Amino acid sequence: MATFKDFRNDVKPNWCPGCGDFSVQAAIQRAAANVGLEPENLAVISGIGCSGRISGYINSYGVHGIHGRALPIAQGVKMANRDLTVIASGGDGDGFAIGMGHTVHAIRRNINITYIVMDNQIYGLTKGQTSPRSAMGFKTKSTPEGSIEESISPMKLALSVGATFVAQSFSTDLKELTALIEAGIKHDGFSFINVFSPCVTYNKVNTYDWFKENLTKLSDVEGYDSSSKDIAMQTLLNHNGLVTGLIYQNTDRPSYQDLAPNFAKTPLTEADLNLDQAHFDKLVNEFM
Repeated sequence: MATFKDFRNDVKPNWCPGCGDFSVQAAIQRAAANVGLEPENLAVISGIGCSGRISGYINSYGVHGIHGRALPIAQGVKMANRDLTVIASGGDGDGFAIGMGHTVHAIRRNINITYIVMDNQIYGLTKGQTSPRSAMGFKTKSTPEGSIEESISPMKLALSVGATFVAQSFSTDLKELTALIEAGIKHDGFSFINVFSPCVTYNKVNTYDWFKENLTKLSDVEGYDSSSKDIAMQTLLNHNGLVTGLIYQNTDRPSYQDLAPNFAKTPLTEADLNLDQAHFDKLVNEFM
């Protein structure tokens, strides 16, 4: 059986020292081992940005895609080989700006993959511009007088478009983050996990200390019920989205694959693609 070390490779991450993405990488590797995967059972699909490099740092199948397009690639991989565990990953700019349309439709589609967003509330790779997750008044090179736009609330958005698994964590809490990724992998449907992953180079507002002062663990909220969408939404409103833990899970709704008509149980990668002459002639005649 594989251990988390089997999901390591020889590529050294070039993230800034102290970046929260190191913990996300470690949590994915630990979670994959804990649920009994082998490297050949896992595909990590990423977009562009600092976080997009993560697919090259994990010993598994991987695709470093283009900006905002990790989710369509990941969905295609899962549809072609339903036996693969597929994790899509990216940053808040990747997922909530250019990729927002894909994020919304992947959530509502409920295809059986896990999407992990490394949320640092800034564009880090391009040297520090305001992102869709930056708070109003946030000052960067692109908003020197402060942002005049409201920030996106991804957890509330996910609930509103029919998410069946919504979770949030903080990169310093490796134990909780690993457990949430494990639960997301096991969930039959789309699992959306937002991770507060501070940028130590360009974001001097949403720092590790800031999050420690402002985050509320749902495990400390008396009577919290993650099976209730109403409670989940109200809790997010009460805490301005600054909560960690399993926010909501619906285990009753079938996944996309379960509902798709004629979706073969045998992965496309193992399908018999040989055609007899009669079948081939029939296909050709349809275009004659």
